[in-house]
Amino acid sequence: MLQRIQTIWIFLAILGAIFLFITGQDFSVFGPVPFISVVCVALILFGFISILSYKDRKRQILLNKISIFINALLLGLLAYWLLTLSGGNKFPEKGIEPLFPFLSIICLLFANSAIRRDDRLVKSVDRLR
Repeated sequence: MLQRIQTIWIFLAILGAIFLFITGQDFSVFGPVPFISVVCVALILFGFISILSYKDRKRQILLNKISIFINALLLGLLAYWLLTLSGGNKFPEKGIEPLFPFLSIICLLFANSAIRRDDRLVKSVDRLR
């Protein structure tokens, strides 16, 4: 069922990856390969696969855990990038890019808790049969 609460949480995590993809286009520190863009596309694909695998709750939890791990690595990478930027009075130089993986991690944790709650509900109904 696509109308469950975990679908909304996973979709919000996908939106975080989309916003990071949009705002993080010019990371020249990481070389010629658009590393952030590739990681964002991977996170978006993992999110959509997780939404579409709503019948297999274990796979959905696994995909969300992988996305959480990738987001945590991305958060550390972006924090490192922010700390190595030149300081000064130029505030627009330092962006809000690390905020998006952080919010995605929180949304995915909420989605995993909702999936587990749903799994417990299904198991309890199976016991009653």
